[in-house]
Amino acid sequence: MNPKRLWSSALTFALLLLCFTLFSPALFARGTETDGSTERYLQIFQYVFGFVQENYVDEVDPRVLYEGAMRGMLDSLGDPYTSYIDSKSILGLNLKDTTTGAFGGVGLSITKPLLSTPEKPAYVEVASPIEDTPGWKAGIQPGDLILRIGETDTAEITMEEVLALLRGPVDTEVTIRVRRGKLLEFPVTLKRALIEVPTVKFEMMDKGIGYLRIIEFTPLTPGRVQDALDSFEKAGYTSLLIDLRNNPGGLITSVVDVADKFIDSGVIVSTKSRISYENREFKAKSTTTTFKKDIPVVVLINKGSASAAEILAGALKDYHLAYLVGETSYGKGSVQQVMDLLNQDAMKITMARYYTPSDANIDKLGIPPDREVLLPELTEAEEKALSELLQTTRLNDLVAGKTELRDTEAEILARELAKTYPVSLRVLKKLVYQEFYRTHLSPLYDLEFDLQLKAAVDILLKENIRELLRSTKTVHELQLSGDQAVSTASSGS
Repeated sequence: MNPKRLWSSALTFALLLLCFTLFSPALFARGTETDGSTERYLQIFQYVFGFVQENYVDEVDPRVLYEGAMRGMLDSLGDPYTSYIDSKSILGLNLKDTTTGAFGGVGLSITKPLLSTPEKPAYVEVASPIEDTPGWKAGIQPGDLILRIGETDTAEITMEEVLALLRGPVDTEVTIRVRRGKLLEFPVTLKRALIEVPTVKFEMMDKGIGYLRIIEFTPLTPGRVQDALDSFEKAGYTSLLIDLRNNPGGLITSVVDVADKFIDSGVIVSTKSRISYENREFKAKSTTTTFKKDIPVVVLINKGSASAAEILAGALKDYHLAYLVGETSYGKGSVQQVMDLLNQDAMKITMARYYTPSDANIDKLGIPPDREVLLPELTEAEEKALSELLQTTRLNDLVAGKTELRDTEAEILARELAKTYPVSLRVLKKLVYQEFYRTHLSPLYDLEFDLQLKAAVDILLKENIRELLRSTKTVHELQLSGDQAVSTASSGS
């Protein structure tokens, strides 16, 4: 080994680290405090980097060592939201997707455990489907496991590899194998589409209810929400239903601007960290409040409601401005920043945790609804029957070529299926409609099959929301009482 070359390599890498420290705003703001052990570990790391590059049996590209070190360092934190992002990788491209607002994919927000064991394989789990995308139209649900993508077992690959397999050119196909519940397994072939970052959909329902579905929080969301409120105002709405189900989150600045339309004063959300400049309070301003407080509000949440969606739900709940209906939300209470590195790579790192106005952090806990409405679960026998059905093309055969599907016809088709597959008619009828809407424009809402939505509408029409809100607890009060459920974590595809 040539000592001069070895120490030259080590010195070069040390200079790179020094430049990174000096020119990264985040690290510069933290100062240069180190102890003896930190300095020692840096020296050892520099030595090993140089030694491997000079002495390994094959010539090694220094970038390979750099990428391995970066991934290992950030993965060692055990935080699913902290990661190294290669500018040329799928995750790196995802950052560009967020900026441009579109990519070729299937439209599923997903998560994947870091550790895979024989007892608990690290299969991909669906956090939520993005509305009006191939995954959503195919009926993929929060909690579904993706066992295989093509012939590739998802338990044995990284999240980056998962995204590489799911994404691709528009109009190309990818087949996934899905597990729902314990026994229900079936293949789904999805045709990739141009996935635009969705924001808001809205429509007036019967009896004066304004239905506002916030799909994700992007820079466009506050404006779209205001468009909805203005439209409802012109239509003379008397109550508001905000649907945050399967909303994976988005920008904290966006959700703050949305919440500010409903809250006229006080903290909307705060962030806390050991880093002083990350301790922030986002406060409401009366000048930007546009919603009239005499309009009763119900908010729908489920286990797919995460991050920024939980910020809005938590803020409205803590100020007793909205009654929450559905299921306990996802439970993502941390804040990430994407830091650009000198070589156009980046790292996403958790910098703080956010707290609701009542000073509650909901990470891994979620927000419980004021009125729980759970969806009926299939029996093992029904799961087995549905698994058999979904292995066939029977559903597709029944609706193929139809330009419309009336309720009476869907009922007849469901009864026909029930002769072979002993499952409740409601489930079979929903599957018939679901298959039909794979290739047709689906309605914004469905009061026949959406039991949570129906319950929310009934509450708005039949109960006194103001009276109900007087007895609701803040998120912090619920946590003190121990009335919480444990949840998990998310990403995007």
